[in-house]
Amino acid sequence: MKKPILIFILLLINATILFSQNSISEAEKYSTTIKLWGFLKYYHPQVAKGKFNWDKQFIDILPKVEEAKTKEELSAIYINWIESLGEVKECKSCNETSNKEYFNKNFDLSWTQNSDYFNKELSDKLKYIEENRNQGKSYYVDIKKTGNIEVKNEPEYLDKEYPDRSYRLLSLANYWNTVEYFFPYKYLTDQKWDEVLLEMIPRFLDAENAVKYHVAMHETVNKLDDTHAGFYTKVLHEDFWGKKYLPIIIRIIEDKVVITGFKDSSFATKNDLRIGDIIETIDGEDALDRINRINKYVKGSNKTVKSRNYSFIFFHGFNDIVSTTIIRNEKKITKKLKRYTSKESFKPAEKGQEKYKILDNNIGYINLAELKGRDMKNIEEIMTVLMPTKALIIDLRNYPKIKPNELVRHFVKTEKEYMKFTKPDFSYPGKFYWLDYMKLLKPSKRNYYKESIVLLVNEETQSKAESIAMLLQVSDKIITIGSQTSGANGNISKFYFSNYWSFASGLGVYYPDGTETQRVGVKVDIKVNRTIKGVQEGRDEILEKAIEILNQ
Repeated sequence: MKKPILIFILLLINATILFSQNSISEAEKYSTTIKLWGFLKYYHPQVAKGKFNWDKQFIDILPKVEEAKTKEELSAIYINWIESLGEVKECKSCNETSNKEYFNKNFDLSWTQNSDYFNKELSDKLKYIEENRNQGKSYYVDIKKTGNIEVKNEPEYLDKEYPDRSYRLLSLANYWNTVEYFFPYKYLTDQKWDEVLLEMIPRFLDAENAVKYHVAMHETVNKLDDTHAGFYTKVLHEDFWGKKYLPIIIRIIEDKVVITGFKDSSFATKNDLRIGDIIETIDGEDALDRINRINKYVKGSNKTVKSRNYSFIFFHGFNDIVSTTIIRNEKKITKKLKRYTSKESFKPAEKGQEKYKILDNNIGYINLAELKGRDMKNIEEIMTVLMPTKALIIDLRNYPKIKPNELVRHFVKTEKEYMKFTKPDFSYPGKFYWLDYMKLLKPSKRNYYKESIVLLVNEETQSKAESIAMLLQVSDKIITIGSQTSGANGNISKFYFSNYWSFASGLGVYYPDGTETQRVGVKVDIKVNRTIKGVQEGRDEILEKAIEILNQ
């Protein structure tokens, strides 16, 4: 009698183990559905040509997916779905050897062959679709002249602020797949993009109200670790951050929250606040604890540029009055400060600066922020004035409005390469390739500046300014001095949550040797970081270092 019971128990244990190995979690069901939906959207020829209401297909498949208990059941649902989409004809051109030099760090379709989720029949079907993918135009995405993607033909929905859970999940599916296939720097994010999906699925599904839903979207965008990546809604601004703020600019310097400027000097005068004051607490909360708490809501490719972006959220709130403790000359001072709305807030008076000048010891100085388009036509005149100087400083701690090619041509003797790009391959979504050209710089035939040049950069050097820095760095005798730049280069693309737009870097930008600028910033030869003492004394420590080196 004991032997049959033992056999029964062993069979039960084996069955339990087999079921547990074949079972699939809720998170896995939702994540594989989102991945499969995105893959078919861009790869399946019938879907990519817009022959289906693809959003509705996502909404309709969810109840079936939710009922699946095992891998086999889920695979059967997916197979039936794929077969309902129509025939995928053999693509003769898809397997032809491409003359493109691929950049493959972003590309990964290994999930389609993962036996933990899919059976062999399904994996084989997905591989076949990959090898016979859509060619030519896509209904959902196009390419601009700049090489950036253009998301198109995406419907909007009436309940934008707080749709039901299926449509909230659809918005995540839309955004996650756009990033998956068309964001050039996906491989550089701190958190793997697959992990982001698993983390955010319950956040979108379980969002109890509009605020939590919008915060989830905002946090998802910030996980790109891209200073270009922006997301703004009225719900976030008014119901989460609060409408009111203090017109104060802060930076994190020497691990302290330091006031480095004001959006209006009268606010500082009225409240006896000074540049260099250290903020210790705000509404009873330690200032650095507050920074750590809001960090996930602040966009930025690196810590340096995040320091620049903290001011917006740090001072926002709902109360009219803010209690804050500052430290000045090692003494604590408590203040009650009035918050303002954007309509009430002050605007700083614009201070015009000289475009170029000659500093002490015959050192030339050019402020690129002050040069306008017409100045580029007169660059020969500017260079004639600066040619006799013993050295030249070019200030790029700003966002210039000009293309400085005419200026830089005076600093090189031979044609040079200074940048190369990657762009998305629309015939193979998810892959990027190196452009078959690099931007070239032709030297000027007159007024060659043979003396030393110093380029000044900091966290304000972003995007176009970083590209300009890379251009200037091909100069024959140049060194770059300053702090880490923004680390967000390349033109901006618009990405989509099923109603809301966001932004992100659209092209991959690299030095000619393949060195990245994204997240790390441009190359800096001599690093100079601001100090609290320097801020309090009103010194420009980066400019001081440049002058010191040139005088040596």
